[in-house]
Amino acid sequence: MNRILVAATAALLATTADAQDRGPLSKNSSPPLIVVEDKGGTSVLPYYRALNPQDAQPGQPATPQSKPRIGGPAEAEAAMLPVRSMRLTPGDEPRRVIRAPGLTPLFLVGDDDRSRAWLKQRGKDLQALRAVGLVVNVATPEALAALRRLVPGLMLSPASGDELAQRLGLKHYPVLITASGIEP
Repeated sequence: MNRILVAATAALLATTADAQDRGPLSKNSSPPLIVVEDKGGTSVLPYYRALNPQDAQPGQPATPQSKPRIGGPAEAEAAMLPVRSMRLTPGDEPRRVIRAPGLTPLFLVGDDDRSRAWLKQRGKDLQALRAVGLVVNVATPEALAALRRLVPGLMLSPASGDELAQRLGLKHYPVLITASGIEP
């Protein structure tokens, strides 16, 4: 999960740097975001101001005054469940070659018999690759913990696989994705 957060933070910083390079709203900049739903809570605006200090209001601190109340990592992860990937189902994904230089090996599994058998069979290979696992269909923290017990030492994070499935043309899991290919 830490690698996912690092990647998301890097993308945010790159976007912020790109916006700074373009200057104020120009023909190529995006319009302001529209709030579709607001469930209350603590504003994240101070965190964004800390990344882009010139946008801060005069007299306002650049860093947040209080931390959001999320709880520990287990509570934050439990709040992400259940995870359902509507584009992916358990099944046989055909082997194929891709070109994704620099991609960290990753695998997609779910909370189902096929995925559990696949993890038991491929666990040592996944560890040797230092692959990161995305659990794309899982309902409870207990089910996620059971999957983790099958492959101790591997990172398994709950996450929807729908966007990845669309980008790579995937329909099924379990599957291993490396810089050079997709394999069941």
